[in-house]
Amino acid sequence: MPVRAAIPWVLPFAVFMLLLAVLPALGITEPWNALLWAVVLDVVLIVFSRGVIKLAPKHFFMSTAIGIGVFMFWIAPDALWPDYRSHWLFSNSIVGIPASGLDTAAQQDVITLWLRAARAVLLVPILEELFWRGWLPRTVDSFDDFQARPLGSYTTLSFWATAVLFASEHGSYWDVGLLCGIVYNVWMARTRSIADLIWTHAVTNACLSAYVVFAKQWQYWA
Repeated sequence: MPVRAAIPWVLPFAVFMLLLAVLPALGITEPWNALLWAVVLDVVLIVFSRGVIKLAPKHFFMSTAIGIGVFMFWIAPDALWPDYRSHWLFSNSIVGIPASGLDTAAQQDVITLWLRAARAVLLVPILEELFWRGWLPRTVDSFDDFQARPLGSYTTLSFWATAVLFASEHGSYWDVGLLCGIVYNVWMARTRSIADLIWTHAVTNACLSAYVVFAKQWQYWA
């Protein structure tokens, strides 16, 4: 695998996962924790990935509609069945339990909420789509040279491997994560546009962030 060529697609996501693992143990208080997230991810994306980031969707309205639809699917099970996440399939030692990463004080802090929403809407869609739709499927299908595979090309293996692994990243929300991964993969295969996937993902996360804050459904922000 051409490691140098993979760096722009993989490194931001790797840093994101590292921060998820390390920062909680450091005990940094808000809003400094949220600010650190934003600064580190911004720097990594600008320094290492600016050459592969595309932000002009070709199918703006459809990508927007899909993003909103995924958001609705994401919250639907919990809205329809209040005890849905308490089932052992979604609350166990493997996938964890639904819980907010923000304490009560942070939930009342406007700066923290803005920084947290900005991360979810402006940064996470870029770093996740570069990895999940831009790099991983092509690497599964052509490990020796992922660049030989065009963006949006999938085999059955790469399609389902990407969807399942994407689901696993979302812990207790693996079920809606799987559905989301499938929808995003299909849209990537149709558009072959990383910009459309970044925008779709950003719309989903923007809707979810607004829902979290205004409906006080903090469990969606781990």
